[in-house]
Amino acid sequence: MLERLNEALEHIESHLDQRIETAELARIAVTSEYHFRRLFSALAGIPLSEYIRRRRLTIAGAEVLAGERTLLEIAVRYGYGSGEAFARAFRAMHGVGPGDARRTGAVLRSQPRMSFRLVVEGSSSMRYRVVEKERFHVVGKKVRVPLVHEGVNPRIAEFIRGIDQETTGRITALSDQQPEGILGVSDNLDPSRAEGTELDYYHAVVTGAAAPEDLDELVVPAGTWAVFESSGPFPQALQHLWRDVFTQWFPSNPYQSRPGPEMLRTRLSQDAAQADAELWIPVERTAV
Repeated sequence: MLERLNEALEHIESHLDQRIETAELARIAVTSEYHFRRLFSALAGIPLSEYIRRRRLTIAGAEVLAGERTLLEIAVRYGYGSGEAFARAFRAMHGVGPGDARRTGAVLRSQPRMSFRLVVEGSSSMRYRVVEKERFHVVGKKVRVPLVHEGVNPRIAEFIRGIDQETTGRITALSDQQPEGILGVSDNLDPSRAEGTELDYYHAVVTGAAAPEDLDELVVPAGTWAVFESSGPFPQALQHLWRDVFTQWFPSNPYQSRPGPEMLRTRLSQDAAQADAELWIPVERTAV
Protein backbone atom coordinates (compact mmCIF):
# COMPACT_ATOMS: atom_id res chain seq x y z
CA MET A 1 0.00 0.00 0.00
CA LEU A 2 2.72 2.52 0.95
CA GLU A 3 4.62 1.74 -2.27
CA ARG A 4 1.50 2.49 -4.30
CA LEU A 5 0.87 5.72 -2.40
CA ASN A 6 4.43 6.82 -3.15
CA GLU A 7 3.85 6.06 -6.84
CA ALA A 8 0.82 8.37 -6.67
CA LEU A 9 3.03 11.08 -5.13
CA GLU A 10 5.49 10.66 -8.01
CA HIS A 11 2.59 11.16 -10.42
CA ILE A 12 1.72 14.42 -8.67
CA GLU A 13 5.31 15.66 -8.98
CA SER A 14 5.49 14.90 -12.70
CA HIS A 15 2.16 16.62 -13.40
CA LEU A 16 2.32 19.80 -11.32
CA ASP A 17 2.05 21.85 -14.51
CA GLN A 18 -0.88 19.75 -15.76
CA ARG A 19 -4.34 18.75 -14.58
CA ILE A 20 -4.14 16.20 -11.76
CA GLU A 21 -7.15 13.90 -11.44
CA THR A 22 -7.90 12.23 -8.11
CA ALA A 23 -9.33 9.30 -10.05
CA GLU A 24 -5.93 8.67 -11.65
CA LEU A 25 -4.14 8.91 -8.29
CA ALA A 26 -6.61 6.42 -6.81
CA ARG A 27 -6.04 4.09 -9.79
CA ILE A 28 -2.29 4.17 -9.20
CA ALA A 29 -2.82 3.45 -5.48
CA VAL A 30 -5.32 0.68 -6.38
CA THR A 31 -8.08 2.08 -4.21
CA SER A 32 -11.22 4.22 -4.46
CA GLU A 33 -11.15 8.01 -4.77
CA TYR A 34 -13.03 8.29 -1.49
CA HIS A 35 -10.54 6.14 0.40
CA PHE A 36 -7.51 7.75 -1.28
CA ARG A 37 -8.56 11.22 -0.12
CA ARG A 38 -9.25 9.94 3.42
CA LEU A 39 -6.00 8.00 3.66
CA PHE A 40 -3.85 10.80 2.19
CA SER A 41 -5.29 13.35 4.60
CA ALA A 42 -4.70 11.07 7.60
CA LEU A 43 -1.13 10.18 6.62
CA ALA A 44 -0.04 13.62 5.38
CA GLY A 45 -1.85 15.77 7.92
CA ILE A 46 -3.24 18.04 5.19
CA PRO A 47 -5.88 17.54 2.47
CA LEU A 48 -4.75 16.28 -0.93
CA SER A 49 -5.89 19.45 -2.71
CA GLU A 50 -3.94 21.62 -0.27
CA TYR A 51 -0.76 19.57 -0.74
CA ILE A 52 -1.00 19.89 -4.53
CA ARG A 53 -1.66 23.64 -4.24
CA ARG A 54 1.38 24.14 -1.98
CA ARG A 55 3.67 22.07 -4.21
CA ARG A 56 2.60 24.04 -7.28
CA LEU A 57 3.19 27.35 -5.52
CA THR A 58 6.57 26.13 -4.26
CA ILE A 59 7.74 25.33 -7.80
CA ALA A 60 6.10 28.50 -9.12
CA GLY A 61 8.00 30.49 -6.49
CA ALA A 62 11.30 29.19 -7.82
CA GLU A 63 10.28 30.18 -11.36
CA VAL A 64 9.23 33.65 -10.22
CA LEU A 65 12.66 34.24 -8.71
CA ALA A 66 14.43 32.77 -11.76
CA GLY A 67 12.81 35.40 -14.01
CA GLU A 68 12.87 33.28 -17.16
CA ARG A 69 9.07 33.45 -17.71
CA THR A 70 6.57 36.27 -17.30
CA LEU A 71 4.34 36.16 -14.22
CA LEU A 72 1.31 35.51 -16.43
CA GLU A 73 3.06 32.58 -18.12
CA ILE A 74 3.84 31.09 -14.71
CA ALA A 75 0.26 31.65 -13.55
CA VAL A 76 -1.18 29.83 -16.58
CA ARG A 77 1.44 27.07 -16.35
CA TYR A 78 0.27 26.17 -12.82
CA GLY A 79 -3.44 26.31 -13.48
CA TYR A 80 -4.46 29.86 -12.57
CA GLY A 81 -6.94 31.59 -14.85
CA SER A 82 -5.57 35.09 -14.30
CA GLY A 83 -2.57 36.91 -12.92
CA GLU A 84 -4.73 38.28 -10.11
CA ALA A 85 -5.80 34.81 -8.95
CA PHE A 86 -2.19 33.64 -9.04
CA ALA A 87 -1.05 36.69 -7.08
CA ARG A 88 -3.64 36.09 -4.35
CA ALA A 89 -2.67 32.42 -3.97
CA PHE A 90 1.05 33.27 -4.10
CA ARG A 91 0.67 35.93 -1.41
CA ALA A 92 -1.40 33.60 0.80
CA MET A 93 1.41 31.05 0.85
CA HIS A 94 4.56 33.13 0.62
CA GLY A 95 3.47 36.31 2.40
CA VAL A 96 4.49 38.48 -0.56
CA GLY A 97 3.16 39.03 -4.08
CA PRO A 98 4.99 37.50 -7.06
CA GLY A 99 5.92 40.90 -8.48
CA ASP A 100 7.49 42.06 -5.22
CA ALA A 101 9.21 38.70 -4.79
CA ARG A 102 10.83 39.01 -8.21
CA ARG A 103 11.91 42.61 -7.67
CA THR A 104 13.33 42.15 -4.17
CA GLY A 105 14.42 38.49 -4.21
CA ALA A 106 12.23 37.84 -1.17
CA VAL A 107 12.54 34.78 1.05
CA LEU A 108 9.76 32.35 0.09
CA ARG A 109 8.14 29.42 1.85
CA SER A 110 8.45 25.86 0.60
CA GLN A 111 6.24 22.75 0.76
CA PRO A 112 8.68 19.81 0.69
CA ARG A 113 7.93 16.75 -1.41
CA MET A 114 6.27 14.07 0.64
CA SER A 115 6.95 10.36 0.72
CA PHE A 116 5.38 7.79 2.98
CA ARG A 117 7.44 5.20 4.84
CA LEU A 118 6.65 2.53 7.38
CA VAL A 119 7.71 3.20 10.97
CA VAL A 120 7.54 0.03 13.04
CA GLU A 121 6.69 0.85 16.65
CA GLY A 122 5.19 -2.43 17.84
CA SER A 123 4.06 -0.88 21.11
CA SER A 124 0.41 -1.89 20.93
CA SER A 125 -2.16 -3.78 18.90
CA MET A 126 -5.55 -2.52 17.74
CA ARG A 127 -8.66 -4.36 18.90
CA TYR A 128 -11.19 -4.67 16.08
CA ARG A 129 -13.85 -6.87 14.55
CA VAL A 130 -15.69 -6.83 11.22
CA VAL A 131 -19.50 -6.80 11.28
CA GLU A 132 -22.14 -7.17 8.56
CA LYS A 133 -25.25 -5.08 9.23
CA GLU A 134 -28.61 -4.98 7.51
CA ARG A 135 -30.25 -1.66 6.61
CA PHE A 136 -30.91 0.44 9.74
CA HIS A 137 -32.00 3.90 10.90
CA VAL A 138 -30.01 6.48 12.87
CA VAL A 139 -32.64 8.36 14.90
CA GLY A 140 -32.13 11.34 17.20
CA LYS A 141 -31.21 15.02 16.94
CA LYS A 142 -28.98 16.47 14.21
CA VAL A 143 -26.81 19.59 13.90
CA ARG A 144 -24.31 20.91 11.33
CA VAL A 145 -20.94 21.59 13.03
CA PRO A 146 -17.31 22.35 12.06
CA LEU A 147 -14.75 19.56 12.26
CA VAL A 148 -12.34 19.80 15.21
CA HIS A 149 -9.32 17.48 15.25
CA GLU A 150 -8.02 18.12 18.79
CA GLY A 151 -9.90 18.72 22.04
CA VAL A 152 -13.62 18.97 22.74
CA ASN A 153 -15.77 20.27 19.88
CA PRO A 154 -17.57 23.22 21.55
CA ARG A 155 -20.45 23.25 19.04
CA ILE A 156 -21.21 19.58 19.69
CA ALA A 157 -20.93 20.04 23.46
CA GLU A 158 -23.34 23.01 23.33
CA PHE A 159 -25.74 21.06 21.09
CA ILE A 160 -25.89 18.06 23.45
CA ARG A 161 -26.41 20.31 26.50
CA GLY A 162 -29.42 21.80 24.73
CA ILE A 163 -31.24 18.44 24.42
CA ASP A 164 -33.59 18.04 27.39
CA GLN A 165 -33.68 14.86 29.51
CA GLU A 166 -37.14 13.84 28.29
CA THR A 167 -36.02 13.91 24.65
CA THR A 168 -32.80 12.06 25.50
CA GLY A 169 -34.84 9.38 27.29
CA ARG A 170 -37.16 8.92 24.29
CA ILE A 171 -34.19 8.64 21.92
CA THR A 172 -32.43 6.12 24.16
CA ALA A 173 -35.55 3.94 24.38
CA LEU A 174 -35.50 3.51 20.56
CA SER A 175 -32.15 1.66 20.61
CA ASP A 176 -32.78 -1.98 19.62
CA GLN A 177 -29.51 -3.23 18.06
CA GLN A 178 -25.73 -2.89 18.01
CA PRO A 179 -24.15 -0.48 18.65
CA GLU A 180 -26.38 0.02 21.68
CA GLY A 181 -27.32 3.26 23.41
CA ILE A 182 -26.69 6.90 22.57
CA LEU A 183 -24.07 7.43 19.86
CA GLY A 184 -22.22 10.29 18.24
CA VAL A 185 -22.76 9.82 14.50
CA SER A 186 -20.78 11.83 11.93
CA ASP A 187 -22.01 11.98 8.34
CA ASN A 188 -21.67 14.05 5.18
CA LEU A 189 -18.10 15.10 5.91
CA ASP A 190 -15.99 17.03 3.44
CA PRO A 191 -13.67 14.55 1.64
CA SER A 192 -10.63 16.63 2.65
CA ARG A 193 -11.26 16.20 6.39
CA ALA A 194 -9.74 19.65 6.82
CA GLU A 195 -10.07 21.40 10.17
CA GLY A 196 -13.12 23.67 10.14
CA THR A 197 -14.97 21.93 7.30
CA GLU A 198 -18.53 20.99 8.25
CA LEU A 199 -20.29 17.71 8.97
CA ASP A 200 -23.70 16.45 10.09
CA TYR A 201 -23.59 15.33 13.72
CA TYR A 202 -26.32 13.12 15.19
CA HIS A 203 -26.88 12.55 18.91
CA ALA A 204 -28.81 9.39 18.19
CA VAL A 205 -29.35 5.64 18.40
CA VAL A 206 -29.37 2.79 15.89
CA THR A 207 -32.77 1.22 15.37
CA GLY A 208 -34.79 -0.81 12.92
CA ALA A 209 -37.74 1.59 13.17
CA ALA A 210 -38.43 4.89 11.40
CA ALA A 211 -38.12 8.13 13.37
CA PRO A 212 -41.00 9.90 15.13
CA GLU A 213 -41.93 13.18 13.42
CA ASP A 214 -40.07 15.39 15.92
CA LEU A 215 -36.73 13.56 15.57
CA ASP A 216 -34.12 13.53 12.81
CA GLU A 217 -33.33 10.39 10.83
CA LEU A 218 -30.60 8.95 8.63
CA VAL A 219 -31.36 5.74 6.72
CA VAL A 220 -28.21 3.62 6.32
CA PRO A 221 -28.02 0.84 3.69
CA ALA A 222 -26.77 -2.65 4.51
CA GLY A 223 -23.00 -3.02 4.51
CA THR A 224 -19.77 -4.00 6.22
CA TRP A 225 -18.37 -2.22 9.27
CA ALA A 226 -15.01 -2.36 11.02
CA VAL A 227 -15.48 -1.90 14.76
CA PHE A 228 -12.57 -0.62 16.88
CA GLU A 229 -12.27 -0.50 20.68
CA SER A 230 -10.25 1.99 22.68
CA SER A 231 -9.78 3.17 26.28
CA GLY A 232 -7.93 6.26 27.50
CA PRO A 233 -8.07 9.97 28.36
CA PHE A 234 -11.10 11.86 27.04
CA PRO A 235 -11.29 13.24 24.35
CA GLN A 236 -7.71 12.68 23.15
CA ALA A 237 -7.94 8.87 23.04
CA LEU A 238 -11.04 9.02 20.84
CA GLN A 239 -9.52 11.46 18.37
CA HIS A 240 -6.28 9.46 18.24
CA LEU A 241 -8.32 6.33 17.56
CA TRP A 242 -9.64 7.89 14.33
CA ARG A 243 -6.08 8.82 13.36
CA ASP A 244 -4.68 5.36 14.12
CA VAL A 245 -7.40 3.62 12.12
CA PHE A 246 -6.35 5.46 8.96
CA THR A 247 -2.59 5.63 9.51
CA GLN A 248 -2.07 2.11 10.90
CA TRP A 249 -5.01 -0.23 10.35
CA PHE A 250 -6.04 0.56 6.77
CA PRO A 251 -2.48 0.38 5.31
CA SER A 252 -2.04 -3.04 6.99
CA ASN A 253 -5.38 -4.69 6.16
CA PRO A 254 -7.28 -5.62 2.95
CA TYR A 255 -10.05 -3.06 3.49
CA GLN A 256 -10.81 0.47 2.37
CA SER A 257 -13.28 3.02 3.70
CA ARG A 258 -16.54 3.57 1.86
CA PRO A 259 -19.09 6.41 2.05
CA GLY A 260 -21.34 6.26 5.08
CA PRO A 261 -21.72 7.54 8.65
CA GLU A 262 -19.07 6.95 11.31
CA MET A 263 -20.56 5.96 14.66
CA LEU A 264 -18.91 6.42 18.05
CA ARG A 265 -20.21 4.84 21.26
CA THR A 266 -18.58 6.46 24.31
CA ARG A 267 -18.82 5.60 28.00
CA LEU A 268 -17.23 8.22 30.29
CA SER A 269 -15.82 7.72 33.79
CA GLN A 270 -17.55 9.57 36.64
CA ASP A 271 -15.11 12.46 36.44
CA ALA A 272 -15.29 12.47 32.59
CA ALA A 273 -11.48 12.19 32.42
CA GLN A 274 -11.41 8.68 30.91
CA ALA A 275 -13.49 7.01 28.21
CA ASP A 276 -14.17 3.57 26.78
CA ALA A 277 -15.04 3.86 23.11
CA GLU A 278 -16.31 1.75 20.25
CA LEU A 279 -15.83 3.25 16.77
CA TRP A 280 -17.80 1.90 13.76
CA ILE A 281 -16.31 2.72 10.33
CA PRO A 282 -18.03 1.70 7.05
CA VAL A 283 -15.58 -0.42 5.00
CA GLU A 284 -15.38 -2.71 2.00
CA ARG A 285 -12.88 -5.42 1.25
CA THR A 286 -10.28 -4.63 -1.40
CA ALA A 287 -9.30 -6.93 -4.22
CA VAL A 288 -6.30 -9.08 -3.36
